[in-house]
Amino acid sequence: MKALKALSLIAFVSLATPLLAEDWSGAYAGFSFGYADADGPKGSGDDDLSFGLHAGFDRDFGNFVLGGELEYNRLSLDLGEGEGSLDSVSSLKIRGGYDFGAALGYVVVGAARADSTVDNDTAAVYGIGVAYPVNDRLIISGEALRQEFDDVTRSNGTLDTSIFNLRTSFRF
Repeated sequence: MKALKALSLIAFVSLATPLLAEDWSGAYAGFSFGYADADGPKGSGDDDLSFGLHAGFDRDFGNFVLGGELEYNRLSLDLGEGEGSLDSVSSLKIRGGYDFGAALGYVVVGAARADSTVDNDTAAVYGIGVAYPVNDRLIISGEALRQEFDDVTRSNGTLDTSIFNLRTSFRF
């Protein structure tokens, strides 16, 4: 019974305490570590770890945050079936999100550039993410991105890629 009262008190205090608004305005840069998956023509494809760098700037408009970001993801995806390999994906993204107080939920849209052993291609990138400030200078986040490239494989088919990153960013 005491545990139930304690849990009730904790729930009441946490619900009654107003959320502290985070100021997301400013420049940031960081690194990411994640997982990439690519599906190509003729059953080709691969999945493996990815790592990368990113830099951007956000502007906080109260509950809404708008920003831009440049990101580079290093990949080593051997597509198999004689289709070549996907070596990296670079993205220029616009992100917009809602400030939930302790976290920022956002969507991204932009352009991505794939570099492969066969050819390079530019495609749209879109995705979702959530960011959480650990302190005034350190942010951890997770992001899921999707791209659909044409003509980067030997058989010139579509290469669908998904990248899931855990990110650490430092504010300036």
